[in-house]
Amino acid sequence: MTAAGTTLAHYTGRDRKLDPRRTAVLIVDAQNAEVSPEVEAQHPDFVRELRQNALPAMQRLLAGARAAGVEVVYTVIESLTLDGRDRSLDHKLSNMHIPKGSPLARVIDAVAPAGDEIVVPKTSSGVFNSTNMDYLLRNLGAENVIVAGFLTDQCVDMAVRDGADRGFYMVCAHDACASYTPERHAGALKAFGGYCRLQTVDEVLADIVV
Repeated sequence: MTAAGTTLAHYTGRDRKLDPRRTAVLIVDAQNAEVSPEVEAQHPDFVRELRQNALPAMQRLLAGARAAGVEVVYTVIESLTLDGRDRSLDHKLSNMHIPKGSPLARVIDAVAPAGDEIVVPKTSSGVFNSTNMDYLLRNLGAENVIVAGFLTDQCVDMAVRDGADRGFYMVCAHDACASYTPERHAGALKAFGGYCRLQTVDEVLADIVV
């Protein structure tokens, strides 16, 4: 009870089942830019991890979520203009620009959207900061958000933290995520694990109650 006599809600932790009608999968930056020849030349182990492990795990997540009737939403780094004048200051300073309509902005074929699944372009690390993702997820009826994608220590990290701060119940399917090194991936999971439930894809799917 509070001082005013109002009963406080009792929360029992993060281990709850997921109602598919109130759940969305958010796929972060699983786009062609992450497997481009330039990235593969600089980070061959990362691209190998994507192809051998993270993308197959993401495929399982998508298949299971779709079968359960869970909404799937994507976000990709893509400017709204050809010259990138709409980009965030950070992306401009980092010389990060994927022009509107570029093939590099398209979702990787192996995990491509199905039907009318939504793809939201962004020009910052935090999808909740630079898009209408909060508004969109609430309109879709989502209370639980399962996050997967790249990079674990950048855009995935931001999505998890910001989603938690906005009142979403966040879950990270960590084997469907990756970063440039295993150390960066593991460090990110340790850092943002307090804002979400960390599970493998198989564990996530087992918690979706159909």
